[in-house]
Amino acid sequence: MADPVCIVGGTGALGFGLALRLASAGVPIVIGSRDAGRAQEAASRAAGLVSGSSISGLANAQAVTKAELVILSVPFRSQSETLTNLKGALSDGQLLVDATVPLAAAVSGKATRTLGVWQGSAAQQAQELAPDGVRVVSAFHSVSAALLADLEHQLEEDVLICGDRREDKARVAELVGRIDGLRAVDSGPLEMARILEQLTPLLIAINVRHKTRAGIKITGL
Repeated sequence: MADPVCIVGGTGALGFGLALRLASAGVPIVIGSRDAGRAQEAASRAAGLVSGSSISGLANAQAVTKAELVILSVPFRSQSETLTNLKGALSDGQLLVDATVPLAAAVSGKATRTLGVWQGSAAQQAQELAPDGVRVVSAFHSVSAALLADLEHQLEEDVLICGDRREDKARVAELVGRIDGLRAVDSGPLEMARILEQLTPLLIAINVRHKTRAGIKITGL
């Protein structure tokens, strides 16, 4: 059996979509939320959509203790508070996959714009906020939450990932590869997250203009 994965923010659109796809691939999922009841409700809903799956829901601080790999899928306005609250729960050796995007919508701005982050990117802010020994990889910025949640839809796109350790990126790439139709593309060190995070508002603008749910595909690899 695959190692369990915790999704902090698994009650949100992207986190829930990832939970469904990974659970469908046989990965045990622990959904985390600030509210344990909401986490349990989301887990029950997901389990009803994926027969034979292992999906549980817990409050964030408990949820992150159940897996060595934690996906952070929360709005940018919640990222700092969430990681500050998890300071004592995350532990040395865990891998944190940050999917946060600093969209201007966090401060009532447009979803096609981003906010400046002092550290350079939301992922670099996550690395700064995470406890010592917890490493961060940035990923999942360009995949449509709606398409992830539509299990009838055949995905066919790339997930760009960046991080400072090759081993960590390989671990995340293996997880991405479990989802049929997704391919992980190593996009360099964590500082490249400032570019990856800009793909989200770009795709939002494309999707609005063309009334679609576009993804990213890298050719020549």
